[in-house]
Amino acid sequence: MAEENFWSDQKKAQSVIRETYALKSLVETHATLTNMFQEVDQSLDELKDSFDEELKLLVEEELNNAMKLFHQYEIQVLLSGPYDQHNAILEIHPGAGGTEAMDWAEMLYRMYTRYAERKGYKVTVLDYLDGEEAGLKSCSILIEGPMAYGYLKAESGVHRLVRISPFDSNARRHTSFASVEVIPQFEDDVDIEIDEKDLEVVTMRASGAGGQHINKTDSAVRMTHIPTGIVVTCQTERSQIQNRERCLNMLKSKLLQRKIEENEKKMADIKGEQKANEWGSQIRSYVFCPYTMVKDLRTGYEVGNIQAVMDGDLEEFIYSYLRKEI
Repeated sequence: MAEENFWSDQKKAQSVIRETYALKSLVETHATLTNMFQEVDQSLDELKDSFDEELKLLVEEELNNAMKLFHQYEIQVLLSGPYDQHNAILEIHPGAGGTEAMDWAEMLYRMYTRYAERKGYKVTVLDYLDGEEAGLKSCSILIEGPMAYGYLKAESGVHRLVRISPFDSNARRHTSFASVEVIPQFEDDVDIEIDEKDLEVVTMRASGAGGQHINKTDSAVRMTHIPTGIVVTCQTERSQIQNRERCLNMLKSKLLQRKIEENEKKMADIKGEQKANEWGSQIRSYVFCPYTMVKDLRTGYEVGNIQAVMDGDLEEFIYSYLRKEI
């Protein structure tokens, strides 16, 4: 009991530290924005007194940089959901289509790890199952950092790929799908109890891409929550006990997500809103051929530089979604 209380206190302390860090970041960004707009104001006064084309271009650049930072700050301020500050667990599953779909799932895995790197987030692979020929059958990753869930919740849904298949000897165009699920990591500030009698736990040998993603030991754990049928797997740790703990956390996270969805549905019913259930529906198209384009079907935002997006440049897609939701 004393050990459980210790780890509980540790988690709560980490939660407080993360929230403090987020608040500190907001204060620092506000100070930076104030200075930037003051500099723009001063430059405009100079421009009024004596017009200069070079100074005009400099002012425009200063203003664009200030507005870009302001938009980011705006999203941070408005990410005030009860779980937006939590870390995120992101799962990727290929749709029908065999090797082509599994390869697309791996491309999305790479995209999200690149995005996390850009944000300075920590990525831990919880479970990774290789495809037979290429790609992956499924994967779960933990993304840790300020407002990780708040940002990444915009990515939940089905992602569609259109390209000339590298696996088709006739070089035909193929359409593939993969689903992405993002849930907030469970923390002790949320009340979710699980009865041990409701759990079915199976241990097995971990497996992965030649040790690239995970440790190959006899420590993998698969946990099934019998009342809901939810199944989680973890094989990232060398210790079976640690993997079991991670599985329990993942299960609580999935139950937390279910709770969030139920509350959202209740609020929509109370308000009389008729909203399409976008959880699991197609949200974005990535077209490599005959032209290049990435388009979000919820917001209409699109870009032509598909390679930048696949390298993790998702900021504007996420911002456009969050602004729409607000």
